Formats: sequence, C-alpha cells, structure tokens
Amino acid sequence: MKFSRLTKISLLLAAFFFLDKVLAFARQVLIARQFGLSAELDAFNVANNIPDLLFALISGGALAIAFIPVLSEVLTRSGQKPAWLLFSRIANLAFLVTVALATLVAVFAAPMVQAELGIAPGFTVAQQHLVIHLMRLNLVATIIFSISGLVMAGLQANQHFLLPAMAPLFYNIGQILGVGILSPEQGYRLGPLTLPAYGLGVQGLVYGVIIGAVLHLAIQVPGLVKYHFKWSISLNLRDEAVRKVLRLMGPRLLTMFFIQLIFLVRDNLASRLAEGAVTSLTYGWMIQQVPETLIGTAIGTALLPTLSEHFSRDEKQAFSERIDKAFKALLALTLPVTAVLATGLRPLLGLAFDFGAAGTRMLAWVTAAFMLGLFGHSLKEVSARAFYASQNAWVPLATAGGNVLVYTLCGALFYRPLGAPGIALTDSLIFSLEALVLLALLIRSGRVSIVPSSTACRALLGCVSAGAVTWLGVTLLEAHAHPLISGSVPMFAGILVSLPWIWREIKLLTQL
Repeated sequence: MKFSRLTKISLLLAAFFFLDKVLAFARQVLIARQFGLSAELDAFNVANNIPDLLFALISGGALAIAFIPVLSEVLTRSGQKPAWLLFSRIANLAFLVTVALATLVAVFAAPMVQAELGIAPGFTVAQQHLVIHLMRLNLVATIIFSISGLVMAGLQANQHFLLPAMAPLFYNIGQILGVGILSPEQGYRLGPLTLPAYGLGVQGLVYGVIIGAVLHLAIQVPGLVKYHFKWSISLNLRDEAVRKVLRLMGPRLLTMFFIQLIFLVRDNLASRLAEGAVTSLTYGWMIQQVPETLIGTAIGTALLPTLSEHFSRDEKQAFSERIDKAFKALLALTLPVTAVLATGLRPLLGLAFDFGAAGTRMLAWVTAAFMLGLFGHSLKEVSARAFYASQNAWVPLATAGGNVLVYTLCGALFYRPLGAPGIALTDSLIFSLEALVLLALLIRSGRVSIVPSSTACRALLGCVSAGAVTWLGVTLLEAHAHPLISGSVPMFAGILVSLPWIWREIKLLTQL
C-alpha cells in the first residue's frame, strides 16, 4: 500500500502523539495513586490554568498557528535566510511579552484566584493559597515555552515534524521525574533499585513541569542547527512579514483566549461541587484528548503547512480536496472510537486510578460525556486550520466568541443538576456545534466542497455496532473477569466489528 507524503506525516505524528499520551497516562496514574481525588490535587490542576492560558495565547496556539502560514509563505517565496530572520523577530517579541505578562500574573495572582469570578472561588482559603503559590511557580515553565512553542512552529514550517513530535515526550518525562522523585516521601522500587525521593509533595509536580519545559526546548535545538538557524537580536515591527503575523495573531489571540476561558469557566463551576470534581474533569478531558490528538490533531497539524502552500499558490482545487478527504476520514474514525471508549473504559478507569467506587463512577460518566465531543473537537482541528491557512483568523474568532457565551450559559444550567458530567456534556455539545458552523462557513465561502458520499451512513453503522458489542462485552465480563480483560477485550471486539463499515475511509487516509 503506497502512502502519500501527508499520510506519512500524519502517521508519524500519530505514532509520537500516541507515545506521548502513553507517557501522559502513566504520569497521571502515578499522580492519581499518590494524591487521589484530593483537595491538594484539585489545587494543582486549577493552578495550571492561567500559565496554560499565557502559553496558549503567546506561542502555544495564538502565535504558532498565525506564524506557520506566513513563515511558509516567506520560505516558499524568499528562502530560508529571510524566514529565519522573521522567526527571530517573532521569537524575541514573544519572549518579552511572556515575561511581562507572567510578572503581572505573579503580582495579581491572589485576586485572580479568590474573586467570585476568579478561577477557584469555591475552594477553601488554604486551597486558594496553595493555588496562588503553585501558579507563580508554574510561570517559569510558561516563559520557557514561549520560545519552545515557536521552535515547533518554525520546524514544522520547514516541513520537519520529527523533533517537534518528540518534544512532548520529553515534557512528559520531566513531569514523571517530578511525580516519581521530587514529590513522594519514599522512593519507588524498580527491581533492585530504589529511586530517591525528595518529599516536596504537590510542589514537586510543578518542578517536574519546569524540567519538562527545559527538555521540550532542548530536544528541538538540533533541528534549528540542521536548518541553519541564526538568531538575530532584531524586533523591527515595521517589517511587512512581522506585521502580517501580528495581524493574524490579533484575532487568533482572542480566539485562544476564548478557548482557554472555557477551561476557567469549567473549573470555576467545578470548584463549587464536591471535592474531586475538578480532578475528574481534568482526567476525563485528558482521556478524551488521547483519540482526539491521534486523529484530529495529527491530521490537522500535518495539513496546515500544505494548506498554506496551496493557498499561497492559489491551488483552490487541491485545497478543497485535502479538506474533503480529511472530513471523511475524521467522521469514519471518530464515531466508532467514541462508542467504544464511552461504553468500555469504566473497568480500566477503576484499575488505573483507584479512586474508589464513587470516584470511578463519576470519572466514567465525565469521560463518556467528553467522548461525545470527539468528532466535533477533531473536526475543529482541521476546519479552523483551513481558515488560518487562508490567512483568515476572523471567522474562528467569531465562532469562538459565540462558543464561550453559550458554554457559560449552558454550563451554569447543567452543573448543579448533573454535576461534573453535566459540565463535560456541555463541552461536547458546544464544541461540536462550533466545528460544524466552521465547516458550513468554509463550504459557503467556496473554498471547500464536501462531495456527498455514503461515509456518514457507514460511520453511524460502525458506531452503533461497535458500541453495542463493547457494551455487551463489558456487561457480561465485568462481574467475572479481571478489569483488564473486561475492559480491553470488549473494546477490541468493538473496533474489529466497526472496521468493515469504515474500511473505505481507512484506505482514503493513505491518499491524504
């Protein structure tokens, strides 16, 4: 079977994303077994929100995605030297802005946490003080990421995906060092060896994040050397390419702010619920991100530089065909996976996290509710990138703004009667609606034409058959078999049952 270049890139990214998620899952299992559904772990998860917001706004999302189309255009038309000059100017600007904003967050951390509209108004005073301390410490990693995130974008614009795909693995390794060595009072035994322990508690998790950020940047440095990067101390805000990046970044920054605001709203609501609600939402979201990253993010990341090139060369037909194939592949892959994971994960969650019967039940419902949004989140990865490749950041901004308003209203209605699962369900419904609106606007603009096919019907049949087989298997085995068997065997059977329905789209992936 012959694969296209984009398919090979997507598979490479999916493979490394899978390894990253395995490490991330192992890290979360260690954290869960050490801290449980505790107030301390809730504080750590909430403390990540503002630093994550800064990273997403400056280099992790807003700037990086606005940067790649312009950098690809400069590479295509002018070559490597002008492209690296542009990179230096944007990186210098991102670093200075990050340091300034991190300083402001550190100074005003207390009201940001404790205010009624802050990120944790429902926490106790002791929890709030812990959140403030951990948040300030976490800002060190954010400053490092202000450069590392842009390095990823620079290498991807050069069509180099290996080292950027490896970087998250090293980030997770740093965090595992934090939870395995820095946090515990007693060291773990690995055969004849006993790992040292420093007893830093939840602070050790944050130091692990900082170590991971350093490793995330360091592993990508050889890529800069390979492509003859030379750093320049220039800013030059009058440069046309810099101004174009900033014009795209403005609406993208607001878009990412709205997306990250949803996480703040989520934790604000969850902090008012029972202890463990914040952590269950954090873990459920992390689990949903595994298939989304392997499918939606892998395809979307591989597509963006190529779509940008199609746009710069005015290759409208090729642009549309890429989106059409991606849409069909996403639909066929995500629906059966949603059914399998939503119905089959419960035994494995209890085995992995050991939250007790009530905690496992809450986590299972939260995870299932998040899984319902898998197709919507994956589709958004591609449809939003289609607009950014076209150097149009205003449409994603408008949909994201509407998204956060509807999310806040629906979340406020559902979080009391439905608890944490109601918040997760709100996320799935609202993001799926936004993704479909983006796709409809792409079609209406004339940039994309989705060719009618039987994909939707077969994907639904695959979804129903996969879900039914998985649910039946879990029901029959759960009371009589080890959780590893009662969870994994039915899910494997469910995936096998769905394959005949979606085999055509699986083969389509080879031509992406």
